[in-house]
Amino acid sequence: MYGRVERMKVKGAVVRPLIVSLLIIAALAAQGAQKFTGTITDNLCAQADHSRMQMGPTDGECVIACVSAHDAMYVLYDGKQAYTLSDQRTPEKFAGKKVTVMGTLDAKTRTIKVDSITAAK
Repeated sequence: MYGRVERMKVKGAVVRPLIVSLLIIAALAAQGAQKFTGTITDNLCAQADHSRMQMGPTDGECVIACVSAHDAMYVLYDGKQAYTLSDQRTPEKFAGKKVTVMGTLDAKTRTIKVDSITAAK
């Protein structure tokens, strides 16, 4: 009987941390995608002000030119903060426009892991 009790204690000592870890992972996954709304711009004109760069006649064309010619990155500017977008292809068709981005924010790097980008309503 003593051996069985000891085995149960050891088993509990292994299983409890595993359960706690799984609960933490589940809680983080439950946060899921968030919704961000703002303007697709580039990190050189991160506040969506293209007057200084003047890389094209419209804001959208300036954004695309900055990304293409100056190795800039597409970002989402929400009026206060610019967030780098993990997807650097899809934003081109929304350059200079207001969009809704679904994704997960890495607050440390201010990068949104993009799930989808759609025109804002």
